[in-house]
Amino acid sequence: MKHFAKKILKIVAPIMMLVFMAGFMTACGDDGNDGGARIGVSMPTMDLQRWNQDGENLRELLTERGFTVDLQFAANDVPTQVAQIENMIGAGAEVLVIAAIDGDSLTEVLAQAQDAGIPVIAYDRLIMNTPAVTYYATFDNFLVGVMQGEFIRDALDLNNQPGPFYIEFFTGDPGDNNINFFYPGAMSILRPFLDNGTLVSPSGQTDIMQVATLGWSTENAQTRMENLIAMNNLTPGGHPLHAVMCSNDSTAQGATNALRNAGWTADNFPIVTGQDCDIVSVRNMLAGYQAMSVFKDTRVLAANVADMVATIVEGGEVRINNRTDYHNGVFVVPTYLSDPIVATLDNYRELLIDGGYYTEAEIYN
Repeated sequence: MKHFAKKILKIVAPIMMLVFMAGFMTACGDDGNDGGARIGVSMPTMDLQRWNQDGENLRELLTERGFTVDLQFAANDVPTQVAQIENMIGAGAEVLVIAAIDGDSLTEVLAQAQDAGIPVIAYDRLIMNTPAVTYYATFDNFLVGVMQGEFIRDALDLNNQPGPFYIEFFTGDPGDNNINFFYPGAMSILRPFLDNGTLVSPSGQTDIMQVATLGWSTENAQTRMENLIAMNNLTPGGHPLHAVMCSNDSTAQGATNALRNAGWTADNFPIVTGQDCDIVSVRNMLAGYQAMSVFKDTRVLAANVADMVATIVEGGEVRINNRTDYHNGVFVVPTYLSDPIVATLDNYRELLIDGGYYTEAEIYN
């Protein structure tokens, strides 16, 4: 009996080890496909809807092409992201796709990638102050801000009305270089109206660092909006507030929460802008608490990046459509830009539901 048990153990033990290793690799983000080049994908966090979508879109598209995908989320913690990238390099990644938490914090780890001859694609956030970035893939983020500014300009008819109209501003994390495109884009439209007094910020806070939101956090945006409301009595019965320019949906949701708590209702709600078409913000648009969001179809961005990865692995010429505008402090990074679209109540169904981005149940339930 003991002899039989030993035989069984010899057969079962290797199988159990394989099962264990498969489970371990899954927990580490590996898709388990060992048939093709290994691609490391580093996303900032799972706390924002859009990064979950980006990560899963990339995993699916790259896996379909036969690549082995190591997808990691860094919990918005820079040391975690650095450690995950180091592990990807050590595991033999042939290409790295990185959406940086802090664009200035990856210089040393990317030097390791460069020494190992690993191409790096900066994904939707330009990685700064390093020669180790090979390509950048993003949306036209200056245009995103322009769209938000134009929406406020047209909704308030600033070209024809004398005002004053009262507005506050929110942008994102200072460590995300994208705010240096989003916010100037919006201000390229709105600054002339601030200068001539048609627009007025009750707080006087219009400098990019004054209106930045650490971590793009809804909670941080809500706290700041609550402080602005208290500082200037920005309530329906107090000081007027006509618009809140928010660079993305997570900051818009924070501002909206604070405004609703201060008594603003859908009947008199200020114009609130956003970006990403998060489900919460789409529902807020339907309820009258957000006026617009800029739609950046992450499926398009992921597909473009998957094409770039495949071309790199195959040794081909990567498609680029901008070689002039995205200087990372060391050099102008070759870039491929995708186009954003303004989403409002007039076209959200066509863009988001008919286009298959969301189901009706996801938005309406």
